[in-house]
Amino acid sequence: MEKIYFPKRFRVYIPLICLFVLLVFLMPRASKFHYDYRKGSPWMYETLIAQFDFPVLKTDQQLQQEKETAGSSVTPYFRTDQTARTRSIAAVSSVDSPACPGLGVLLSSALSDVYGKGILAPSATLGDDVASRSASGLIYVQKDRRATKVPVTEVYTPETALLKIAADVASAYPACNVDSLFKATGIAAMIIPDLVYDQQTTDLVHEESMDFISPTMGVVKTGQVIVSNGEIVTAEIEQLLDSYKAEYDASVGYNGSEALLWLGNILIAFFMVLVLFLAIYYCNYAIFEQYNKYLYLLMIFILASVASSLVARTDPSLFYLMPFTLISLYMLAFFSKRVVFSVYFISLLPMLVFAPNGMELFVMYLVAGAVGMLVFGFFNRGWLQFVTALIVFAVMTLVWGAFRLIEGPGGLSDYHTVIDMLLGSLMSVAGYPLIFLFEKIFKLVSTTKLVELSDTSNKLLRELADKAPGTFQHSLQVMNLADAAARSIGANVPLIRAGALYHDIGKIANPQCFTENENPGVRYHEGLTPKESAQEIIRHVSDGMAMAEKHGLPQELKDFIITHHGTSNTGYFYTKYLNDGGDPEDVADFYYNGVKPATKEQVILMICDAVEAASRSLKDYSAENISRLVDRIIDGKSSSGQFTEADISLREINNVKEVLKSYLQQMYHSRVAYPKRRR
Repeated sequence: MEKIYFPKRFRVYIPLICLFVLLVFLMPRASKFHYDYRKGSPWMYETLIAQFDFPVLKTDQQLQQEKETAGSSVTPYFRTDQTARTRSIAAVSSVDSPACPGLGVLLSSALSDVYGKGILAPSATLGDDVASRSASGLIYVQKDRRATKVPVTEVYTPETALLKIAADVASAYPACNVDSLFKATGIAAMIIPDLVYDQQTTDLVHEESMDFISPTMGVVKTGQVIVSNGEIVTAEIEQLLDSYKAEYDASVGYNGSEALLWLGNILIAFFMVLVLFLAIYYCNYAIFEQYNKYLYLLMIFILASVASSLVARTDPSLFYLMPFTLISLYMLAFFSKRVVFSVYFISLLPMLVFAPNGMELFVMYLVAGAVGMLVFGFFNRGWLQFVTALIVFAVMTLVWGAFRLIEGPGGLSDYHTVIDMLLGSLMSVAGYPLIFLFEKIFKLVSTTKLVELSDTSNKLLRELADKAPGTFQHSLQVMNLADAAARSIGANVPLIRAGALYHDIGKIANPQCFTENENPGVRYHEGLTPKESAQEIIRHVSDGMAMAEKHGLPQELKDFIITHHGTSNTGYFYTKYLNDGGDPEDVADFYYNGVKPATKEQVILMICDAVEAASRSLKDYSAENISRLVDRIIDGKSSSGQFTEADISLREINNVKEVLKSYLQQMYHSRVAYPKRRR
């Protein structure tokens, strides 16, 4: 049975406790609608009866259709001209005729009745036929600062008003010739329209009618059956369920025990923290020892949790705008993909709990983040980051579209959500430079920083090339070997390339001590005992650490300096000492006082450093000799216990072996002998 080793330092658990408390207070305090349903599927729960009155929400398609209808229908707006009314009534009241006593009073009364409805004024813009301009057959009439909507058939034109007044006069005076009377007195000219068309207000009211479409259509009363057990969820039932769910989430509070609510939130928060802890434990236990990296992972999880909680409490539609995929890129700069994917997966769990449509968002961001991690390795510099953003947007759109197809293809027309996802993807590019701030705050080393450190034109590497050119060439060869080996097992390539370039910088202090830097005819170790020579060789590790400290190299590169020899011995002088009759019990001076490698990258560098140096001594570069050399060096390192504390498997070591053999065979393959030219 595998033994379990949990971190013993209490400082590992303090941030987890703080994270746990934060999650408890971020948890929603209201119950959520806990039914899951799909259109076309049977209702698998008990018969659902409305526990309260709720409005039926219109679907997006219905709202869009109503907006289009409102846009095509214009209701004209008319203002009442009280001056015209007063003038007209005053004019007709003075009309008199001997044959029709009291005619002025009758005309005034009849005209007042007509003005009670209103008389339309002809307009060059509107035309006389108002009904043809109003698709609904209605118009707005403003009287005394109040506008009412009336049928256009209930108001008069000057012509119909004249006919109405003539009919009233004919009824009162049967013997009178109304037509002759009206022509003689000019009554038609006295009828002045009081309803004046207002183009500006008409346009304003039209725009408002398009913007303020009612989002509801009717009400479901308490006690009404919404859906029965086993009933197929049709489009109409789905609309009722969506409306009930919206009202439930917005208005219905938690009606159970307060203690049980807190207990449930505490348990959920605890399990989230536990899963996060175990993910780090299983993926890379060493992170617990690298406290700055550990705190950084927890900070990323906190950012995701707080963002999910805030968006859920304010406007859940903003979930599509938030660049959650940026979380994976923030971690990818400092951790392996295995760690990043695991922690990213767990960082999306709060969204699953907080968001109303958490499952859809969880799947969408999980797939988009995973794809983003993959493509960012190819498109991570300069403007190419926008390529990554567009690919992430395409993936999000496809996943979102898949969920819309399940619900019905009509949802695919929601272009606002698509625009939000596009903006969110582009924000991942805009927000990525924050990685350099995090790098500074948490004292981490990003991939970008490692690439900068690997530039052979920087000051420290130029000093190595100038003072110890042989060591510099050796470091370049080790870097190439380590690069190939690291790629074969999925190790951190930028890290190991930088480590290979700096692992021997301590040789700058005494370059002639090492054979690759010796000038012709100079033998540094002549006159020194094996112990003295071994100590001179070993000193390059401590010199390297001092030089790394002086130049401010990150801890990750210092680790390569102190682990690339581990606790092995200086083989040449150790063997020479024993062959010369040295005491086998007095050999401590021949061993490096270093640290055994702990990571794949450190193991690879140790192997490549030894293999590259030993390969220079071969006289025959046949495939058999190279294979034996690689096997001997790696097996020797393993048998001396150099890999006992490393996170690397036997299969990975065998992969490294095969890659190194192939690489050395290609590097040292025999060249074609050029024939001498005959005269």
